[in-house]
Amino acid sequence: MLKLATIDRGPALSVVIVSYNTREMTLRAIETLYEHTQVTQFECIVWDNASSDGSADAIAAAFPQVRLVRSAQNLGFARANNLAAQQCCSDYLLLLNPDTELHTDAVDQLIAFARENPQAGIWGGRTIFADGSLNIASCWARPTVASLLFKATGLSTAFPRSAVFNPEAYGRWPRDSVRPVDIVVGCFLLIDRSLWHQLGGFSEKYFMYGEDADLCLRAIHLGYQPLITPKAQIVHHVGASTTVTEAKAIAVMTSRVSLVRDHWPAWQQGAGVFLMWLWSALRYLATRPFVASRDAQRRARAAHWAAVWAARKTWLRGYDQA
Repeated sequence: MLKLATIDRGPALSVVIVSYNTREMTLRAIETLYEHTQVTQFECIVWDNASSDGSADAIAAAFPQVRLVRSAQNLGFARANNLAAQQCCSDYLLLLNPDTELHTDAVDQLIAFARENPQAGIWGGRTIFADGSLNIASCWARPTVASLLFKATGLSTAFPRSAVFNPEAYGRWPRDSVRPVDIVVGCFLLIDRSLWHQLGGFSEKYFMYGEDADLCLRAIHLGYQPLITPKAQIVHHVGASTTVTEAKAIAVMTSRVSLVRDHWPAWQQGAGVFLMWLWSALRYLATRPFVASRDAQRRARAAHWAAVWAARKTWLRGYDQA
């Protein structure tokens, strides 16, 4: 049984949601957050990244208790979270995506888990899709030479449940046990606020994607060990604010190259960047025969990899230094 902590100096938790053109989902995320968090005293800060769908007005009308920040421009996920976190004075920060829903006391469970395991510094839970099936993307292992080789050659796709050929996904682990992980994904990431400040928050050169991996790997370097608990489970609809698949793919490739440059030993970085190039090159070549295919999906896949390949000079540089 969870016990309500006595708090004399404000809420124990600050929940930060960065919203961008996801009005209905953001409203649902906030609604379920308040509905299912009954034990933990918290504040909710929503940073709206210049949405054009009326998100800010709808949030202000439906949830006057939320601290709403209307940004005049889209600052990206990392900078928006950093600025929102500057307004917090709680013990913990919870980064919550706008395309999530709480169906249980996930936040209460995650806070209790954090208090029982303070050495972790960063904590995450279990994510599922709307139909109840497992969404493995609540956590990942760090990329390595082996994992990038298996991705480039397609072995991770051919054997997605293999701990050998798909190590970044932790193989067959269904996220049903407490386990240390390398990366807690920023859709549902709890961090000790003092550690957040020690790390300087997110590196703002990661405009989109990779900032959570960089944060966790820097925490590990300081001696912390992020943990996952299955008791904190949420629905994550995934990718609602990114609808252009080529743009998303290019951003992911850029962030992965940046992680290689930022966290791999210097003697391995060249190999890592080459494997990222090889990953794109092999898929570009493999899809060339389908450019004029009668199958719409094959044509779309060919166009997708052509766009990623065409942008290779950009993403192979990684993100510029902030």
